[in-house]
Amino acid sequence: MTAKLVYDFDEYCEGGRDVLGGKGLGLAEMTALDLPVPAGFTITTEACRHYLADHGPLPADLREEIEQHLALLEERTGQRFGDPANPLLVSVRSGGPVSMPGMMETVLNLGMGDAVIRQAQPEAVHFLLDDYRRLIQMYGEVVAGIDSALFAKELEAFEARDHNETPTHDDLNELVDAFRGIYLDATGTDFPQDPKEQLFAAVAAVFDSWNAPRAQVYRKTAGISEDAGTAANVVQMVFGNRDSRSATGVCFSRDPATGEPGLYGEFLSEAQGEDIVAGTRTPLPVAEMRAVLPEAHAQLVTAVAELERHYRDMQDVEFTVESGRFYLLQTRGAKRTATAALRTAVDMAGEGLLSRDEAVQRIDPAQLEQLLHPTIDPRAELVVVATGLCASPGAACGLAIFDANTAAARSADGEDIILVRPETTADDIHGLLPAQGILTARGGMTSHAAVVARGLGKPCVAGCAALDIDLDERIARIGDVAIREGDPLTIDGTTGRVILGLAPLVEPEPDANLATILDWADDVRRLRVYANADTPLDAERARKHGAEGIGLCRTEHMFMAAERLPIVREMILASTVEERAAALEQLLPMQQSDFEGIFEAMAGLPVTIRLLDPPLHEFLPDPAEVEDLHIRERIESLREANPMLGTRGCRLGIERPEIYEMQIKAIVRAGQAVEQRMGVLPIIEIMHPLVAFASELEWLVELTARTVAEEGGLEYRVGTMIELPRAALRAGELAVHADFFSFGTNDLTQTTLGVSRDDAQGRFLTFYLQHGLLAQDPFQTIDVEGVGELVRTAVERGRATRPSIEIGICGEHGGDPASIAFCESIGLDYVSCSPFRVPVARLAAAQAVLAAGAAYVPAGG
Repeated sequence: MTAKLVYDFDEYCEGGRDVLGGKGLGLAEMTALDLPVPAGFTITTEACRHYLADHGPLPADLREEIEQHLALLEERTGQRFGDPANPLLVSVRSGGPVSMPGMMETVLNLGMGDAVIRQAQPEAVHFLLDDYRRLIQMYGEVVAGIDSALFAKELEAFEARDHNETPTHDDLNELVDAFRGIYLDATGTDFPQDPKEQLFAAVAAVFDSWNAPRAQVYRKTAGISEDAGTAANVVQMVFGNRDSRSATGVCFSRDPATGEPGLYGEFLSEAQGEDIVAGTRTPLPVAEMRAVLPEAHAQLVTAVAELERHYRDMQDVEFTVESGRFYLLQTRGAKRTATAALRTAVDMAGEGLLSRDEAVQRIDPAQLEQLLHPTIDPRAELVVVATGLCASPGAACGLAIFDANTAAARSADGEDIILVRPETTADDIHGLLPAQGILTARGGMTSHAAVVARGLGKPCVAGCAALDIDLDERIARIGDVAIREGDPLTIDGTTGRVILGLAPLVEPEPDANLATILDWADDVRRLRVYANADTPLDAERARKHGAEGIGLCRTEHMFMAAERLPIVREMILASTVEERAAALEQLLPMQQSDFEGIFEAMAGLPVTIRLLDPPLHEFLPDPAEVEDLHIRERIESLREANPMLGTRGCRLGIERPEIYEMQIKAIVRAGQAVEQRMGVLPIIEIMHPLVAFASELEWLVELTARTVAEEGGLEYRVGTMIELPRAALRAGELAVHADFFSFGTNDLTQTTLGVSRDDAQGRFLTFYLQHGLLAQDPFQTIDVEGVGELVRTAVERGRATRPSIEIGICGEHGGDPASIAFCESIGLDYVSCSPFRVPVARLAAAQAVLAAGAAYVPAGG
């Protein structure tokens, strides 16, 4: 390695965040702003990547460069690393280019050893012994891989003893000796006394933590590159546990749950930073710091305000006060709820910190779904058994589960769970991700559980002091109330309530800031946003969320109602045309009624109705459950070896045209009835699915026109859903007969990749994602190089034949922000998604325009 791999905090680095990581860049920028930051240096992400590629150890040239910067740090501080008479102690802190709170490692108090304790001044011995035991514990867990439970058990026993409130030097010496004994028993060696050995081992452990299982899980969930690596920041230690005028804390420039302006956070006196994050002590609100450390509190207020102005974003700040002297240890963009993100963006636009376009770009589209999820019905009678801290808003119901492994397993089986823990750690991430909500007995508003829950958009109640959890017996107690593992439980992260049973939930109230951001987004976006809706209720919900039409109405879903299914089966199993016609005659008014409700809800807007698509056997019972031999044989005769590629879609409509004729009649009659009642109609679009050949579509277009004419006529448009590679490649021929194309990207992905979604997910596709064969699930985010190339080709060829043809997508990808960006880039006219994802799509469509820096035409223009 010849490139520069270490930078002091006051050195310029051209690579910025990608090289220094987010934490290193923050320390460098705070230093440049002349804010009170401990001295230190950053070992770059490039050094981490080299180390991981070579599988360690730290190379000699990197060690030499670290020692050079360590010497400069000694000059700045007037202390020496390894000098027991005047010791420089340092921390090594991880920090990747993208924030991953709590997922990687940190080691504090490096440079501490027996010699430092022997030569310490009497007034410093107490806090240095506390630092020493912390170092042994953190080093043991992070570097040596010792089970944290061994140290935790010893510490709990120590704290349970009567020390007259403050432990003596002898008490702390006993604890240090006990921790050294644990280290010796676990590793077979004494705790290392060489400070440089400690430092280099800690740097290597921080680099290794990039590949820790919890970090890998977090990156996959957050879509963070596996190749970035983490920087390691070597920072002069400042001691929040030195004396009664010392403290440590975490605070935000605005409330991360609501976005309300003003300093929001917590602090602990005589503590180090991990005490807050770990949740082992319940901290105090940062406002109370004004009374005990008024000068430091004033400096904090000033510094946080300056950082927010500088970054033009809500900040998450870590700080320490040592003997009254204030230091900033970190600043980063704060993880926040959707509610807080929206209010902050709107407020900052009003304050002149952001433009409207910048405010729109600040919102994570996927986070908006938080606001559309249910809350507890205020009319419900609830059994509230405890109240904790409102750590992350929203309500969640599920089964109480007491460990992350069980939570992950039972969630995988389809159960909703509430993860209930004394406190959470980064090792719980695989249980936190699938949980509906999180409840902890300890920890505050900035504990691990609270921060992660807000980032994931999950409800969380933290610091529920009344909650006593016995992990061995798998039971929690709140006073006389026992909650056993698997018992139903509800938490309300907005109020902090813990509720027995599964409380009824209701739709959330509208958010005014969401409406403002979406209005600004609508001014920018070009793509129209439709919804997939199969019922009048879905259509009303879609319009409420701002849908500009229905891009997919799946008529087969109308057939599955209990009162209709027997008639559908009669139609399928009919032996004669007359029997089938009689069944269809019964279904026609039912379909007409459905269409009338949808047309009324969407008056004046497009409604795309897909005629019957799935194979008929999906409506039939298992033949083994049918007693009538004739019917059983008839069901067996309809079965196909590969029904998803068999007689379905347009093939069914061509082979049994009376089915499609009935559906078209229902559409026409519904349109005529609604037009007569309301004087206005939606723009009716009839879509024929699974077309592969132009001859199929030509046949179906003629059938559609003939049936509409026989019913007295109605204005409509006709098109096809492109779900097959051949249809995409021959789109120019199909466009001769189509007013519109809609890409059914779910089936197009299946047929392009030769993959069954239902068979792949949870099996080999999951394996591929876990082992890096695929960067993302192609059924969630469109495969741009494969499926996307077919879509691009179809657009070009279709428009070459018919420039005015309307083109959109209606698969699951229609609500995925990355897929929406692709749709914008190739000039589609609309995307269609589930009603709840319409706000997500509206915002993502605007962000796609802004990211491209393109001139735009307002939606509908």
